[in-house]
Amino acid sequence: MSQKILTAENSWEQLDAYIKEHSTDTVFLVCDSSLPFLALNDYFASAEERLGRRIVYFNDFQPNPLYESVRAGVYHFNESHAQMILAVGGGSAMDVAKCIKLYANMDPGQNYLDQLIVPNDIPFLAVPTTAGTGSEATRYAVIYYKGEKQSISHVSCIPDAVLMDPGVLKTLPEYQKKSTMLDALCHATESFWSVNSTDDSKVDSIAAIRGILANMEGYLANTDEGNAGMLEASHKAGKAINVTQTTAGHAMCYKLTSLFHIAHGHAAALCDAALFPYMIEHTGRCIDARGEAYLKETFMQIAYAYDCRTPKEAAEKLRSIVYDRLCMPVPQNVSEEDIRILTTSVNPVRLKNHPIRLDEETIDSLYRQILSGESK
Repeated sequence: MSQKILTAENSWEQLDAYIKEHSTDTVFLVCDSSLPFLALNDYFASAEERLGRRIVYFNDFQPNPLYESVRAGVYHFNESHAQMILAVGGGSAMDVAKCIKLYANMDPGQNYLDQLIVPNDIPFLAVPTTAGTGSEATRYAVIYYKGEKQSISHVSCIPDAVLMDPGVLKTLPEYQKKSTMLDALCHATESFWSVNSTDDSKVDSIAAIRGILANMEGYLANTDEGNAGMLEASHKAGKAINVTQTTAGHAMCYKLTSLFHIAHGHAAALCDAALFPYMIEHTGRCIDARGEAYLKETFMQIAYAYDCRTPKEAAEKLRSIVYDRLCMPVPQNVSEEDIRILTTSVNPVRLKNHPIRLDEETIDSLYRQILSGESK
């Protein structure tokens, strides 16, 4: 599907036009805790007076949202008789809004997770407030049911429009800015080497990697240009991962996040910084049906995207960004039990997308390298 990209220019003039076109009286706004700190908060507060549209807010969810929160969101959406859904926030807000859209016309008397998804034409606009998840460009959502992660995937939950407002990034804490940027960089890099990559997805991966590297300093300095460039690059990375899905770096990072309470993008970057050089040295373990020679050429293309002469230089550049430029810390006080938990937590489904065969012994070794700081 083709997304409509809106800008925040001229006091959100394009957002005004979209809301007027796609709603008659009520807009259902799914938002996280960042909204009160954004200029958009005043925009929505005055929407009824300016646009003649009532804004119904839904923010009763947490990071790593629960199925019960989604059920509540669907109920309130249908009760509001809203004509469109608008999501403002990071990945969790996007996930909740996506599921509300998917489940809005389903039977509330049954578990939504057990029902066949029937696409609907509810207008859905997303405003990402971080430059990292790329969720506004993907068909994926994650919620938790009875403590278990549920990966939802359906093309009809991709927002049909996205508002790119660089101003929303200005209030992000430094650690969150770094971590979300690294998440986007990992998305673009993993998508590139995924066994599911296509010529088109690689074009988006190259644009994302180059955009992230070109805008990194301005983004970290909080310039308008840097923030705008990073939003665009993150969106490109999301488009790429929408085609290919993530690989071993993300499969390995989830338990790192929960076990050591570090941000998702931080954990993914620690994993990819260790995986990349290992992969370059072990192309003989290639499981991509296109073959080892193809994989070696892919690594050369990644090096080109990183503006490096060789894959080894690109792997070193990634490592240097993570540890030297951004100074991302390595978890401390790691026990043997921690290593065991990490190694056994890796989702084998995600490893099917990874181009190099990884067995339990290798995963154990990679975790030890990451957590000892040897990858530095």
